[in-house]
Amino acid sequence: MTAAPATSVLIADDEPLVVEGVRTVLEAAGFRVAATANDGRAAVAAAERHRPDVALLDLHMPGLGGLAVAERLAAASPLTRALVLTSFGDQANVLAAVERGAAGFVLKSCTPEELVTAVRAVAAGEAYLSPAVTRMVLGLVAPEAAPRRRDALARVDRLAAREREVLDLLAEGLPNAEIAARAHMSEATVKTYVSRVLAKLGCTNRVQAALLARDARS
Repeated sequence: MTAAPATSVLIADDEPLVVEGVRTVLEAAGFRVAATANDGRAAVAAAERHRPDVALLDLHMPGLGGLAVAERLAAASPLTRALVLTSFGDQANVLAAVERGAAGFVLKSCTPEELVTAVRAVAAGEAYLSPAVTRMVLGLVAPEAAPRRRDALARVDRLAAREREVLDLLAEGLPNAEIAARAHMSEATVKTYVSRVLAKLGCTNRVQAALLARDARS
C-alpha cells in the first residue's frame, strides 16, 4: 500500500531564526516543508510553484504582508490554506484577517505542540484559532450600534438550544476538547456542531462567530 503524501507547508517569515525553528518543529512532526520565503512576493511565487497544503504566513514581511499574501493565494494556489502567524502586537491585523476568512491563527509564542496541532487542523480543512488570539480579538472589539446588535440577535436566534450552548463556549475562546468536556460531548460531535453553527450564522471561522455572539449579548 502506498503511503499518503506528507502534508506540505510553505513557511513565510522574514526572520531566519523563526523560519528554521518552525521548519525543525514541522519536519520532526512528519510535515514536508515545500518552501520557505522571507518576503511576501517570494511567498506568493513559492505558493504558485509548489502548491503547498498550508501556507504559514507572518503578518509583517517586506513587500507584501501576510494578509496580502493570503488574498493572493486564491489565484496563485487555490487549494492552499493560510495559517497566520502572529504576536500580541498585531491585534488590528488579526481582526482584518478574521474578516477576510483566514483559516487559522497561531501565536509566535505558542508551544511546538500547538503549532503542530494548528497546521494539522488547517490542512484537514478545519479552522484553528489559538484561544489566546480569540480572547485578544474579543477584547479589541467594542460593542457596535443597535442595528448590528439586531442583526446578531436575528442570526443567533436561528440556532437550536444545543447549538447556542456550543456558540457560547466557542465565544469563550475554548478549543474543541474543552468544549467537549464542558458540554459533555465527544470531540467529533463538537466539530459537527461547530460546523453547523458557522453555517447557520453565515460565518467563515470561529472568531467571526465569537464576535457575533458578543454583539448579540451587548
